[in-house]
Parts: sequence; structure tokens; C-alpha cells
Amino acid sequence: MDIQQLADAHIANTYARFPLALVKGQGCTVWDDQGRAYTDFIAGIAVCNLGHSHPDLVAVLSEQARTLWHVSNLYYTGPQAELAAWLTAHSFADRVFFGNSGAEANEAAIKLARKYFKDQGAPERYRVVSMKQSFHGRTMATLSATGQEKVRKGYDPILEGFDYAAFDDIEDLSCLVGPATCAVMLEPIQGEGGVVVPDKAYLAEVRRLCDETGCLLIFDEIQTGIGRTGKLFAYEHFGVTPDIMTLAKALGNGLPIGAMLATEKVAAAFVPGAHASTFGGTPLVTAVALKVLQILTEEGVLEQAAKTGAYLREALMRLKTKHAAIQEIRGMGLLVAARIDRPAAPIVRACMEQGYLINCVQDNILRFAPPLIVTPEQIDGLMVCLDKVLSGADKQR
Repeated sequence: MDIQQLADAHIANTYARFPLALVKGQGCTVWDDQGRAYTDFIAGIAVCNLGHSHPDLVAVLSEQARTLWHVSNLYYTGPQAELAAWLTAHSFADRVFFGNSGAEANEAAIKLARKYFKDQGAPERYRVVSMKQSFHGRTMATLSATGQEKVRKGYDPILEGFDYAAFDDIEDLSCLVGPATCAVMLEPIQGEGGVVVPDKAYLAEVRRLCDETGCLLIFDEIQTGIGRTGKLFAYEHFGVTPDIMTLAKALGNGLPIGAMLATEKVAAAFVPGAHASTFGGTPLVTAVALKVLQILTEEGVLEQAAKTGAYLREALMRLKTKHAAIQEIRGMGLLVAARIDRPAAPIVRACMEQGYLINCVQDNILRFAPPLIVTPEQIDGLMVCLDKVLSGADKQR
């Protein structure tokens, strides 16, 4: 029985998987069990920002594995403390809570916002306003915060206390924020919503609204953080800081880690016993995450991501002039999308057959989120592939 047959026989059927079993990765390339190579332009969905099997990360992981894997959070560990110190030194935040995933980080953010107002003597402030087309996770709280009906379908009743505003529409948001609102929660750039970049002034207007009404601002940077947009955090592009921020995905470059960051004032609501995670911030994953951040900021990877992101968008714009099927190019850094005039899934599959891995969201949007170390030559190769695939698709219509 091969890998696919074994998986189909025993793993819960929650993914519509491609008929592809990957067994090895190096840099921006992965190989399947037949020995065929693929250039990876999705990176585990914006996770492997430093590519696959980065030698420095392998070395840190191996050394830490020989030293200490896991102890309870009842005790201090050096890698966890060092990672928390690094994150607070390089962000707006003063405190960090570690979990294992983006969903856990967002759960912690929602709980902290409610606990903060409870401690302030305002238990009536418990509602969270999130955005339509947002994605915040698959747990009951985070899918309740997610503004996509397809994610919530089948799980009614969702948790009470969530409202949804149109993204990049300050007037719609203003109508929903009220005396019962504890927080506005949003992605600075919507990822699963289709790589939607808001107007430059929008986030500043959201910050002003939160300040005027006294509610907290939560930025979900699970997909946009850790260099994906060409800066360490996407909020840096907009000159706006939140009260709470969530990270995951690329923080461990593939190892499971999530983090919720907050200001001292807000984080004070989390006291011993208020929240916890058995595996949150183990020495193994925090040692690797710290090395990830050091490489990003000390070896020019952020600058490289900004340049190659611009190169990718320019290349797609040139392709757009040739193919009427491409209607819009959008994104920031190496989080880029092409909206097309047809279902995107067949394009994704055709690219895979040509040796390039991309994905699609919102039915008709191709999403590109390669490792930040992707080269212009690899981008050129993808353009040749897309040109061929779109030309073939046009002939079949």
C-alpha cells in the first residue's frame, strides 16, 4: 500500500488532497515519492519562509533535540524566554503567550480581550467585531470570529458575541462598534479572503475608532507576519500598532508554534490560571523560532522578500497584458494574488502537472506565497508555466 492509499484508508477525510505524496524538501523545491521535483510557491501556506530543510534551522533543531525537548510551563526554559524577549524587543508588545497554532493564538487573543474588560468592571463588553471574508481558525471560537459562512457551515450554533463588518469600510465598522464591543479583530491584509490589501488610511481609521470607543484592536498576523510582506510585521507598512497581535505559521518555519503578543496594560489580565497550554513554547520549537527570526533580520531576507515580491508582481502584471483571463494583481511582499475570470482550481492543478505548486482561494483567485528566499529565476520559471497553462486553457474554452 503506497502513501496515498495508506492515508486515504486511515486519515480523517477533511482535506481534498492532490494526488501527490511529498517526501523531501530543500530550499524552494520539494520532491514526490516518484522522484519528481516541484518548485514550491505556496510554502506550506506561507509557513516555510526560509524554505525547506534550512541547514541552520536543522542544526539548531538537532542541537536542541539533544539537549531538552519538553518540560511543563510550570518551569522556566531558556529558549522560550529568549524568544519572548526577542519578540517584544522588535514589536509594540510587552508580553507573549505561546501556543501551538494560529487558532490557539487567536483563541488566546479573544479570551484576553474579554478578560481585560471583565477585570475592568465592564463584563458587558464582550463582543468582537471581525471582518467579512476573514479567516481566524477552525476552533469553535475562531471559526465564530471568521467572517466566511463556508467555514462556519455545519457547526451552528456558533458562539455568541461576534459581529462582521465589511473589510476596508470604516463606515460599516463604525455602525457595529458599540458599548458592548471589547475588540475589533482583523488581518491587516486578508489572506484566505483573497489577498486583499486595504486602503493605506483604513487601519489608521480603525485604530482611531478603537481609541474613541475604548475597545481593543487585535491584528491577526498569522499569515502576514514574520517577513511575508517584506517587513517583519505587516502593521509596520501602515504605521499602526494594535493592542494585541497573533503570530504562527512562519514563526517556526514549519514547527508548530503560535504566539499572542500584547501590551503590558492588556496582558495584565492574564494571571496564573487564566490561560495555559501544555505544549505552548517548548524548548524545541522556541529555539528554532528564535533562529528563524535572527536569520530573517540579520541576513537580509526581509529586504530580499521586498525586492522579489515586487519582481513577482511586475512579472504577473506583464502576464496580465497578454492574458485577458487575469483581471487583477494584488498583494504585498511575497503574499501575492491574481484574480482570474474563471475557476482557479484547474489552473492550480495544471501548474502542478508542470512542476509548480500554487494554490487558490475564493474560487477564482490564484495565491502565491513562496519561501522568502525564492529567486527571480524561479519566478521566471513560474511565469513560463502560467503562460503555457493559461494559453492552453484559453484554447479549450
